[in-house]
Order: sequence, then structure tokens, then C-alpha cells
Amino acid sequence: MSARGGVRARNQSAWLVPPSGFPADHRLRRDMRRFDDRDEVDLVVVGCGAGGGVLTQRLARAGWKVVAMDAGPFWDPEADWVSDEWGSHQLYWTEPRVIGGSDPVPLGSNNSGRGVGGSMIHFAGYTPRFHPSDFRTWSADGVGADWPISYWDLKPYYQQLEAELPVAGQFWPWGDPHRYPHTAHPTGGQGEIFLRGCQRLGITARVGPVAIANGRFGNRAHCIYRGFCLQGCKVNAKASPLITHVPDALAHGAEVRSGSMVSRIELGADGRASGVVYFKDGVQRRQRARMVAVAGYSIETPRLLLNSANDRFPEGLCNRHDLVGRYVMVQGAPQTAGRFTQEVRMYKAPPPEVSSEAFYETDPARPYKRGFSIQTVGPLPITWAEHVAAGGHWGHVLREYMRDYVHWCVLGVLAEFLPRPGNRVTLSRETDRHGLPVARFDYSQCDNDRALMKASGETVERILHAAGAQETVTIERYAHLVGGCRMAAGERDGVVDRNLRSFAVPNLYICDGSVLPTQGSANPALTIMALAARCADHLAGR
Repeated sequence: MSARGGVRARNQSAWLVPPSGFPADHRLRRDMRRFDDRDEVDLVVVGCGAGGGVLTQRLARAGWKVVAMDAGPFWDPEADWVSDEWGSHQLYWTEPRVIGGSDPVPLGSNNSGRGVGGSMIHFAGYTPRFHPSDFRTWSADGVGADWPISYWDLKPYYQQLEAELPVAGQFWPWGDPHRYPHTAHPTGGQGEIFLRGCQRLGITARVGPVAIANGRFGNRAHCIYRGFCLQGCKVNAKASPLITHVPDALAHGAEVRSGSMVSRIELGADGRASGVVYFKDGVQRRQRARMVAVAGYSIETPRLLLNSANDRFPEGLCNRHDLVGRYVMVQGAPQTAGRFTQEVRMYKAPPPEVSSEAFYETDPARPYKRGFSIQTVGPLPITWAEHVAAGGHWGHVLREYMRDYVHWCVLGVLAEFLPRPGNRVTLSRETDRHGLPVARFDYSQCDNDRALMKASGETVERILHAAGAQETVTIERYAHLVGGCRMAAGERDGVVDRNLRSFAVPNLYICDGSVLPTQGSANPALTIMALAARCADHLAGR
């Protein structure tokens, strides 16, 4: 069977896009199976992003009766998405949240999604794998935690999903060296600058890996290099569960129930999950289910468990050992802009083009553990203005930087910040429009985090100057939330086991980025999807 034939045999989504070129087949949504709240479905999935979307598709294909609920809308790319930064603000989760700690993390456009497809609707598109070392940082480096599974447990799922998204890129020499199903995209101006700077310094860099179709894939269109990947890809060349897994899920009998804010998970007298309570159109409803899987990500998943406290779990569902909401991580993500004499026009290509993992692993010669990756970023004008303002420039000077936009190139870092128990989600006294306590997220860096942030920014500045930059502007920022309901070998160290089943409630699973014990220096989307596919195999095998 050919590679593409193998993809179609397990996921037909790319062939369910209308060949007319329209991004979505509305008949799938109009005609999808609909369950009654009184029906006991096999599985309710809370959240339909990277983890929830894959889990729903896999188990619907296995014949399960699945309802996936999402608090946001069921997006229509043609009608809802626009080639405009400000007009895409609706893609982010902007409901109230409280932040604190010595290094508070802003929440919203950079780390939270809203609607079917989750944050992958507006993610850049980078889809690297984690390295084998990411799964044993405590054993190898004395920091972080060891996972209860290894890289090799996830490798076949990485390969499956790279073919389904699909992923394009050059041969990848780091971690477990591997190839990608699609060849690399051509590079734009900022990609050429990054490659030139790395070559002059002897640093290895590669084009990709990105979940952006290079050539027609099924009925999906080729990338047209319009540069609005973070605003929702109107042509659907960039992958997201909305187009890569949800269509196949609907075709196999799943229901995707949008606009449904789940407020609590209910338990039966036997201590097992019996369904969920949710709000839809301002009305509180209940959906019965044989099993529940939570896929709300690192803020909303702990919040839901804590809001589901009951007599059996007075401190929050699955929280007997005070681990729900702990060990939430972000990646340090400083960005450095370099100014060049020639026009770069960094907007004339997808923001993700070229990356390097040459500094990913622990280097004993350096005064910190673990490492970082470097990637092209390519902010559009509003985000470029935010970068310049964060660098301390206002008024007339800011306007001059904006006029000079076409001469700048921006590279970004993903630095592996370490898991710490005090970095956690709790419940605030503030409530949302449904009367539910909102999440409070407290975050503080450690000395290793700060050293890594500093070293990574200095490295990027060297690359840009080597490429010919006349001036650089570096700002500090964060990216990618993971952790909060970590997986572990036992219940005193984590919330879920190696198969993502909660230790406390035997028919409750958590299937999102909150289960990651460490985060590596890689974008987490592909790993979250791989964990979901592995969980689905476990459940279907039962």
C-alpha cells in the first residue's frame, strides 16, 4: 500500500474537502449524527483541539459513539477567517483569567485557542518531534522528570501524524534522525538570512518541519505563501484538527457540539465518571457518557477538574495528592529582530520556514541544563509594532521602525524551562459569565530558566550579525503552555498513568498538553496529537 493510500485508509479528511476548492464540506456538519443528552454515549471529549480532535477521530473510526464538546464555535474558514491580524482576535481564548507569580505569563493569543481546532487554528505550523532525551531528563541531566513512556513508544504515532497533516521539511539530523513525507518548501527572505548566518557560524539549520502541504494533498490546496498562518489559513494548506481529523470523525458518526462550555464532570455512586454538565445557549445541560476524556489544555483542564470538586474529592477531581494544576510550564521565547540593508519582506512566506536544534541538548560546557531551538518567526505589522514597543521604542521612533518594516528579519527561540511545583493553576475568586471560578496561573522562573533565556538570545543575535544585520532588538516573551496534569508511573507523582487514564477515576482520561512531564525545546502540537493517537489505540484495544 502506498504512503498516501495508508493515510487514506486511517484518515480520509483530506479527501473530504470539496474538490471545488472550498475549504469545508458543510454537508458533513449539517448531516452529522446528533445524540440526545439522555443517550449514554461511549465517550464525551471536552475540547476539540490537537488532543481532542485526534482522539475523537480515532475512536469514531473504531465505532465508538463519541461527542466532542468545545466552548468555542465550529469555524467556517471561508466565512470566519480574514487576512488581517486584528480581525483574527476571535481565534484566541480571551475569557477572564488571573495571572501572578514573580514572572507572570500573559495568556491569550500566544498560547490559547478558542473553537473547534483549538490553538492549532492559529499556531505557526512548526511540528518537530520531541527528542529521545526529552523523556528522561531526570535520569540523564538531573532536572525535570522522567516520563513513564519513551520516545520509541510515540515514534510510530509521530510517523502516522506526519503523513496525515502532512509535514514538509528537509531530512532532520537531530534527536532520532528522520525524513518527512513532503519535501521542504522554498524559503523566503528571512529564511535565507537565517541559513546564511548559520552557515557563516558553522551552525546546522534545516528548512521545516512544517504542517503545511507542499503540493496538493487529497483535495486540500497547496500553500500560496500569503503569510497569514497565525490568523487561520483560509486555503487550509496549514494543518489543524478542523480540517485534518474532524471531517473524518464526522464521516464516521461522531458529533462535534460547539458552543458548549463544560462546567463539571459528574461521578456516579460507583466512583466512575457518568457524564458532564455544560452550558449551551445559556442553558445548563447534562450529557451522559460511559467514559470522559478531558482535552482542554493546561489552564482549562486543571480548572475543570478543580471546579468538579465533590464529597469524594473535596479539593478537586483527581486531586487527592494536590497535583492537579501543578508543574505548568511555558517555554522561554525571546525574539530578536535584525535590520538589513536589503529588503527582507518577512511577511512574504509562512512565518515558520527554517529552524535549528543545534543547541537542543544539555551541553556540559555551559552553565545550565537542557537547551533551546531557534526558528524563523516573521511577525506581521501589528505584532512587529508590539516587538518594537517591547524594546522600549515609542512615538516618532516607533513610527520610523514601522516605516522600515520591510528591512527587518525576526528569529525566535524556544527554550526549555523546567517544571516546578509552585508554577500552578488554582481557582480564583473571580467568576466568568457562567458563574464559574476562573483559573489563576502563578508562574516564576528559576535560575536555570534565566540563564537559558539569556544564552539563547545572545546566540540569535550572533546569527543575525553574522548574516549582516546592522542593528538588533531582542525582547523576552513566553510561548506554549504544557503541564498541569502530568503523567507519571504512580499517583503520588502525577495525575494520569502512561495511557493517560487518571489514577483516581478509572474511566476518566486526560488527553492534551497538560499531561506532559517536561516540554523540550520543540513546539508541542505534534507530541500532543501523538499521545492522543496512542491513547485511542489503548482505548480501542480495551
